[in-house]
Amino acid sequence: MVNTFEFNTEETANSWALILGGSSGLGFASAKKLAAKGLHLCIVHRTRRSKLEEFNHTIEALRETGIQIESFNLDALNPATIDKVKDFFTERNASVKVLLHSIAKGNLKPIYAEDASVAKLSGKDFILTAEAMAVSLYDWASAFANAGLFEENGKILTFTSEGSTKPLPNYAAVSAAKAALEAIIRSLTFELAPLKITANCIQAGVTNTESLQLIPGSDQLIAQALERNPQKRLTTPEDVANVVYLLTKTEANWINGAVIPVDGGEHLR
Repeated sequence: MVNTFEFNTEETANSWALILGGSSGLGFASAKKLAAKGLHLCIVHRTRRSKLEEFNHTIEALRETGIQIESFNLDALNPATIDKVKDFFTERNASVKVLLHSIAKGNLKPIYAEDASVAKLSGKDFILTAEAMAVSLYDWASAFANAGLFEENGKILTFTSEGSTKPLPNYAAVSAAKAALEAIIRSLTFELAPLKITANCIQAGVTNTESLQLIPGSDQLIAQALERNPQKRLTTPEDVANVVYLLTKTEANWINGAVIPVDGGEHLR
């Protein structure tokens, strides 16, 4: 294999990507891209037993390229998990070059349905979804920043969607969480500036992942995206992973507090 490493110079040999929710979809595609460029990976994930063998096989293949990978199959919402991963970094004198938040865990229910038997969205559903998809980013970012575990010009990246500003059926709780996530990114941009840490949201176009397939009416969303997109195709996880990689580069240090569309122009219509 031709060595295409860009990160493992003498100065960054102990730099890591900390990926929250990296077992599938955008998070996993980004992990593979960063690994291909030589960045060590610490992946916190919740992988089902039926998918674990496939996940571990891919991880072993990535290790063969020469990078280090540490995998924690633990609940990222549990404070004990944050402490365990912090200890991992501290014990190795390792630093976080990029914290990538890719947790997709939310309630997809309608606010109203004529059928009385259909479960409706509750206030608690909003709270649980916001905790998983927004507040968890703050918990991890603040814990690692206050522990001094980010390297200078470290990056915080997360994934949002058009649903943060546009209503979609059954998407109200996730929509609220994505809006909160963008607000948290803006605040991290200002308050972590003394540490030279930047924070940005990637707004991916409609991407055919497991998370999308869980949304009721996802077939219609796919059809609409194909019609709206100037290039008449869906966004792929690899499209998004490429931009994650670009934003980790030194040349991206001045991109800060942004919501960046990565959708081939889908957002224009």
